[in-house]
Amino acid sequence: MDHVYRESFSLIERLHRQFLDVLRSELDRAGVDDINNVQGLILFNIGSDELTVGELTARGYYLGTNVTYNLKKLVENGYVEQERSPRDRRSVRVRLSDKGKHLAEQLQVVFSAHAKTLVDGVMPVEELQALNKTLQTLEQFWTRAASHPGSLQMKPKAA
Repeated sequence: MDHVYRESFSLIERLHRQFLDVLRSELDRAGVDDINNVQGLILFNIGSDELTVGELTARGYYLGTNVTYNLKKLVENGYVEQERSPRDRRSVRVRLSDKGKHLAEQLQVVFSAHAKTLVDGVMPVEELQALNKTLQTLEQFWTRAASHPGSLQMKPKAA
């Protein structure tokens, strides 16, 4: 059973990296060379919403410092606009600029084409739905394990 579990998280890690490689290729094909693949994914995840940095971090499960750095680059390159909350000066809200909206729309077209190709010739939609359900179950397990570290049965280090 251990090797099956290890294979699962190794596959998830590799798939994430491969998806980012695909995204980089799509950005290159679109002539976008002023942001990286992670920044493209953040931009796509903002979409038509206006979010705080905390909401974006929770939505994408990015590391907080990485979100801050990547948002700074997205702002510098004109893809994202940010504004401090008038009520809470510590809170910054972000939204896509017109340039960001245009790229997000292009990515939506690409991802829709990927989805169509996938379900038309590689994996029926029912299998993809079952996969998503399985991944959600694993996500819930890991969320519980992270919030209850003792549930993993690890022994504390001896002093």
